[in-house]
Amino acid sequence: MTKGYLVREFGGPEVMVWEALNLGAVAAGAVRVRVGASGINFAETRMRAGDYSGQELPFVMGMEVAGTIEEVGEGVTGLSRGDRVFGRARGAHADMVDCDPDHLMLLPDNLSFVQGAAIPVGWLTAWHALYTVGGMKAGDRILVEAVGGSVGSAALALAKQAGCWALGTASRDEKLAHAVSMGCDAVVNYTRESVSEQVARLTEGQGMDIGLMTIGDATADDLIDSMGMDGRVVMFGSTGGRDITFNLRIGIFNIQLLSMSISTSAAFMTQTMPDFRARAVPLFASGQLEPVVDTVLPMSELLRAHEMVDERTHFGKVILSNEA
Repeated sequence: MTKGYLVREFGGPEVMVWEALNLGAVAAGAVRVRVGASGINFAETRMRAGDYSGQELPFVMGMEVAGTIEEVGEGVTGLSRGDRVFGRARGAHADMVDCDPDHLMLLPDNLSFVQGAAIPVGWLTAWHALYTVGGMKAGDRILVEAVGGSVGSAALALAKQAGCWALGTASRDEKLAHAVSMGCDAVVNYTRESVSEQVARLTEGQGMDIGLMTIGDATADDLIDSMGMDGRVVMFGSTGGRDITFNLRIGIFNIQLLSMSISTSAAFMTQTMPDFRARAVPLFASGQLEPVVDTVLPMSELLRAHEMVDERTHFGKVILSNEA
C-alpha cells in the first residue's frame, strides 16, 4: 500500500499526516514513479497553511521528485518502466506519485535521486526567470536577491555558467560567504547596507542588467535603484509581499518590471521546459552544473524539514529521501 503525507486541514506542520493513499490504476497519459527523493520548497509551507486561494483539501504534500518509473500509462511514449527520472510532481512526499510525463526528464547517470530532487522547482524557476523572461546573455550583470534560497542559489550558478557578473544579497553573512564560495562576484547584506549604493560603486554607476525580485516590499525600491539603463526586474515568489510604489527611475532608465509564475505561464511548458531539457540537463550530466543540497533527511522527518525551511537558515535545498 502506498503511503504519503496527506493534509486534510490547513495549519502548522502537524497537519501533515503519513497515511495510506489510494492511487488506483495509472491513468492514460500518466506515469507512476517510485519516489527516491523529493525536495522541500517554501511554497509548500504556505500551501500547508492555506495561504493560497484555490488549494483544495485533502491533498498530498510535495512538488518535485526524483525516482524510478514503476508503471507507464496508456499512450505515453519516450519513457519506460525502470527509467530514472526527475521533475515536477504534486504529491511527491510519498512512496509513489503519479506524474505528467511532460513534467519529467531523464535523470543523468552521474546524479543521485537526492541531487535530482533538488533541481525541478528551484532550477527551472531560475531558468525561466533568467532566460525565458529576463533574456540573460553572457556579460550581463545579474542581481540575485535571497541568494541562499533554492531559486537564488540556482540563479547564481546559472548566471556564472553563462559568463555573467553576479551580485547576491541575503540577510545572513554565512549565506553570503557560501555564495562567494560558489563564485559570486559581490555580495551585500541588505539588512546592513544599501544594495543600490554598493551596486553603483561596484559597477561604476552602470547598474544591473537583470534583477530577480524575490523578497518584496522591504527591498523593492533598493533593487529598482540598482538597475541600469534598459534593466529588467523579474518579480516572483515575493516572501515579504509586493506592493511597489512609483519609482522615478523606472521611467528615466526605461526599466521593465516583469512578473512571472511558472504555474500559470504558457511559455513555461512551450519554451522553458524544452530549453531546460536541451541545454541545462546536459550541463548537469557533464558536471558543469551541480545541484545545491544543504540537508538530507529521511522521508519520516517532513515536519522537521518544514521547520528548517521556515527558519530559513539553509543554503540551497532541503531534501527528503526514501533511501536515507
